[in-house]
Formats: sequence, structure tokens, C-alpha cells
Amino acid sequence: MDRGGNQGRRGCCSSLFTSIVTGGLVVLIYWAIFQPHHIRATVASAELSNLTVAANGAGATASYALAVTLSLYNPSLRVNIYYDTLDCELRFRGQLLGHANGAAPAEFYQRRKSSDDVTVSFAGTGVTVPGELGKEKASGSVSLEVAVDARVRYRFGSIKIRQKPRIWCSLAIPVGAGGGGRLSSGERCSVKY
Repeated sequence: MDRGGNQGRRGCCSSLFTSIVTGGLVVLIYWAIFQPHHIRATVASAELSNLTVAANGAGATASYALAVTLSLYNPSLRVNIYYDTLDCELRFRGQLLGHANGAAPAEFYQRRKSSDDVTVSFAGTGVTVPGELGKEKASGSVSLEVAVDARVRYRFGSIKIRQKPRIWCSLAIPVGAGGGGRLSSGERCSVKY
């Protein structure tokens, strides 16, 4: 009877060990194929027009039009990417100013080792903003953030893996007297999975 108990324990330990090794190999293969190949994003350009800021008590209201061109790069040698959605927000010091009117293209396929440009447009009228926006405009430069929540599918042969990267880009746009300015940047955005 004692031998049967030992064989049962050995069988249980053997299957546990096999499961751990198999799980480790799956994680290692996933990491080797996908993790080193996260997308990269940079701000190719940004154009701000018609920025007006009117103070009202403690805060202010703003009107603006902003077009941002992001350059998305797939550094992978083997993995293609499908961009299913791009949800974009414009922020000033963490406060939401508005959602994008759209991204062009809205969805697209990106081959390995390639770069694609996406243009995102924002427009707002009478948006409540902190009073600091007016001070920044008066100083000649406005700091804005563009946040992009993407839904992507990585494709390696017949294997598809869905991910939701978040792209965060900081913009420091010079502003002229007419409330407009242009930024040609190349500044890198942060991408988190």
C-alpha cells in the first residue's frame, strides 16, 4: 500500500512539473515572438489654429482646432499588425479637452518593418479649461497631450494576438498672435501595453 501512495505522488508531481515546463515554454515563445516588437510612435507634426482662451472667474473657456500627425512604426521582422480602432483624446495637464473628430485612416493593416502616418483631428468650442492655458498661450507656447487607446491584432502566420496599447504624446506647440502654431517634431511618444 505504501508503494501505491508513492507512485501516486510521483505521478502527481510529474504532471505538475510537465505543466510548469509547458507553461514556461509557451510564455517564452510568446515573449520571443511578440514582446520585443512593440510599436513605436512619434509626432510627425501638429498644427494648432484658432486658439482662443476667455477667462471666466477661476477657470476659462477655449476654442481650438488641432491636427496631429502620428507616425506609427512596426519594428518587427516577422509580425504584421492590424489596427482595428484608434480612440484619441486631447488633454491639457491631465484634464480632458475633447475627443478626436476622427483618425485617418480609422483602421489599417501595417506590414512588418514599416511606418504609417495617422492624422488625428480635434476641434472644440466653449470648452472649460484651467486658467493656466491662457497664461501658456500668452507666453507663446502651449503644452498639450494626445492619448490614443488602440486595439491591435498582431499576426504571425495563422496566430493572431489582440492587444490594447496606449500611446501618450506630449506636444509643446508655439502659438502666435493669431492663436495658431505649427510643430514639426519627431518627438517620441510613450507606448504602454
